[in-house]
Amino acid sequence: MFEGGLVGADESVALGEVVFNTSLVGYQEILTDPSYAGQIVTLTAPLIGNYGVTTADDEARRPWVAGLVVRELSASYSNWRAESSLADYLARHGIACIEGLDTRKLTRHIRSEGAMRAGIGPADLGVEEILRRVREHPPMAGLDLTGVVTTPEPYGLAAQGETRFRVAVYDFGVKRRSLELLTGRGCELTVYPAATPPARALDSEPDGVFLSNGPGDPDAVAGVARLIEALAERELPVFGICLGHQLISLGFGGSTYKLLYGHRGGNHPVHHLAARQVEITSQNHGFAVLAEGESVPGADALVVTHINLNDGTLEGVRHRELPVLAVQYHPESAPGPHDSRYLFDEFIGLMEKRKPRA
Repeated sequence: MFEGGLVGADESVALGEVVFNTSLVGYQEILTDPSYAGQIVTLTAPLIGNYGVTTADDEARRPWVAGLVVRELSASYSNWRAESSLADYLARHGIACIEGLDTRKLTRHIRSEGAMRAGIGPADLGVEEILRRVREHPPMAGLDLTGVVTTPEPYGLAAQGETRFRVAVYDFGVKRRSLELLTGRGCELTVYPAATPPARALDSEPDGVFLSNGPGDPDAVAGVARLIEALAERELPVFGICLGHQLISLGFGGSTYKLLYGHRGGNHPVHHLAARQVEITSQNHGFAVLAEGESVPGADALVVTHINLNDGTLEGVRHRELPVLAVQYHPESAPGPHDSRYLFDEFIGLMEKRKPRA
């Protein structure tokens, strides 16, 4: 049990899987990243909230975290872009935050014991009652949360400038920055709900398909094989990130497993094998694709392209014949370094090869 002061929503128990993120900045982007749905996020940076919040930094229509844990929530904020304090933002959206506890100790506990179910609740409710609710809460393994965070209806986004390509986006929890990086490269987008049948998304004859990030267990997402098979039959350029990467790997015969505590932060080193370069990447995932060396067991058509230098886990794949690429991390980097944004250009390159410019 960890004790602290409640900020934001304090009338009920916030339940979820407790994880930690090592980013120094970008707390608002973390709060609104749909990949954090169902999770209580511990921020390891000691002072949070000192530059306030602004709607321009939201990555989704609302915060998706189940709760927030910080060492110290700044009592004041200073930034010309700021519209309100983080405390007011949390209260406005009903997000429970606990501050004043030893986040280093909590992080070490998670690193040792693994990400686990947890709860944030008022002391007068009693430890046993909070613990009872935590135990009744479902674990992350086996949960498909894409239906919770996805768009309820398809919608379109115009390209910035000349329209060069039409891209179908599967919204498993897509971040606003990913969409901006695509439209900024001349892509006209149609964003579809996660459960959209492939035939519907492909009827519009897109030039490429983007499979977004998202929360939950990739093994629990229904229709993966059917989706990947449909994309392979069309030989369409496909770019998947995070959950999209995992679904591509599963669709071609690979398997996934749950990491002990996951990768979450903006400073994870990744080896780009072909380029013989190291990228500093932004990451947020609790599951990974099983790999052996530079191959994916069960998915002979895939070749490993990127490896995590901290623990050797798989970070990227390409198809040996089809125009398919995917990475486990977040190349849109919101927040995080911009080392990996070249991947969006590679996706554009795949579409250019299939559809040469006039």
